[in-house]
Amino acid sequence: MIPQFNDQSITVAIVGCGGFIGCHLLDAILTRTKWRVFGVDLDFYRIQHRLNDERCEFMVADLADKSVVERIAKYPIVVNLAAICMPSRYMAEAPEVIRSNYDHPAALADACAKSGSWLIHFSTSEIYGRTSADSGLLVEDESELTFGPVTASRWSYATAKLLTERYIAGLKNLKWTVVRPFNFVGPYMDFMPGVDGSGIPRVLANFSSSLVRGEPLKLVNGGVAKRSFTSVFDAVDFMFALFETGDVAFSQAFNIGNPDNELTIAELADKMRNIFAEIKGMSVETIPEPEVVSGVEYYGEGYEDSMRRLPSVEKAERLLGFKAKTPIDVVLRESLTWFVGHYSNTSHSDSTSS
Repeated sequence: MIPQFNDQSITVAIVGCGGFIGCHLLDAILTRTKWRVFGVDLDFYRIQHRLNDERCEFMVADLADKSVVERIAKYPIVVNLAAICMPSRYMAEAPEVIRSNYDHPAALADACAKSGSWLIHFSTSEIYGRTSADSGLLVEDESELTFGPVTASRWSYATAKLLTERYIAGLKNLKWTVVRPFNFVGPYMDFMPGVDGSGIPRVLANFSSSLVRGEPLKLVNGGVAKRSFTSVFDAVDFMFALFETGDVAFSQAFNIGNPDNELTIAELADKMRNIFAEIKGMSVETIPEPEVVSGVEYYGEGYEDSMRRLPSVEKAERLLGFKAKTPIDVVLRESLTWFVGHYSNTSHSDSTSS
């Protein structure tokens, strides 16, 4: 069955609708379809403009509550975006990270199998494990997966996500699709530490925070690791390609990324410094040079890194007709322009507030 965008009877449940990806998906569904939305999250500050929309119902809750899980599974399409996905928490809070990324989504999968809902579960590119600098394209149904030792708690997130994928795939009668994001970036990503969040956000928000505060960008282990960065707007377009295809996407895992946007983290820092200087109308020479720090020093004991994550995107193009198209400079400019506009009035003293 292919859901029709003009069908007013369809309600899609979005778990994590107030998050970075969720807020963009919510806006797109309300703009591009006539569907209704049942949104679940613990924080709705990104979607204040939608809270009174007559086509939406919101619930402040999470998947730890069994009654909430059963309520979500009543809807025909369930998109699960909820996760703890902060690298600094993988080391410090491994048990909670595992519960968030396995126990709770597994319970939701059970409920969806029972109700007949289509579960679209967001996993992670981290399930490909400890990749090396010469790793080639990561292919959904072919690449071998290698993880670090159990003493490296950095792998708590990846192993929990992978186990959830295996659990979902093993459930009889479940209509499922797994999405593996490769470094989605864009407006509303993450937070500024000490202002509207705590801990260490992912690299783009981390670098953006340092630029706004006039602090050196920290290059963990020299910034030699490579990543492929993907516009969140391309990610939303992928979701619509998924919706339009329907059952062709059942029992499939898809990489969503842009291999044309591959950079080392040091190259990312250089690009972001130059784009920030252009946005602010200042000389890049006035921006502090990046500083090299060790992974253990920055994230804590138990940190390891993957040296390269380059997605094969052939499967999404072949089955769904989708390919991410936004080039890296556009992606970074969109992200930084929003971040600067949102946080530019934040003083250095704000960094100590909660």
